[in-house]
Amino acid sequence: MGGAEGAGFEPATGDGPPLTESAKARAASVRTAFDGLLQIRRLTGDVRADRPEDVPAPWELNRPVRAVALALESSGAPPSAVDAAGQRVSAGYRVRTGESAGSVRVDWAGPPGSGAANHEEEALAGCAEVLRGLGWTVLLYRGPRRRRYLEIEPPAGVPGVR
Repeated sequence: MGGAEGAGFEPATGDGPPLTESAKARAASVRTAFDGLLQIRRLTGDVRADRPEDVPAPWELNRPVRAVALALESSGAPPSAVDAAGQRVSAGYRVRTGESAGSVRVDWAGPPGSGAANHEEEALAGCAEVLRGLGWTVLLYRGPRRRRYLEIEPPAGVPGVR
């Protein structure tokens, strides 16, 4: 999963520029990174659990935005993107630090007129399903202008949160 932050593979959070590498090359990079994440889970997971790979690993709990973004990108969900001026240019998921320590917020963002708000309920339901399947606790909220978003937290009782 790369060395230092900012080096190696970076999952799309939805706040970066549009992805420029070929879809095939990006998919291969995402697959390799996600397979690595699952291997980390198997190696560092709670040995008392029936399936330690179904619980977020300490690596994920210490880098929750990256872990959630990688999970969503590996599921095939499209990330949003912004141009050099910071204007949103595509609709998709947006992952960022949540309100409480160790939490992550996921919303469905898009440029004005993209209809992102019309698709957010279904799109966020898909994101929630992916993340719950990977052992995260997922809560759905309504924010300003009644826009929905997900708050992602480590499951209760998981050790390793820094």
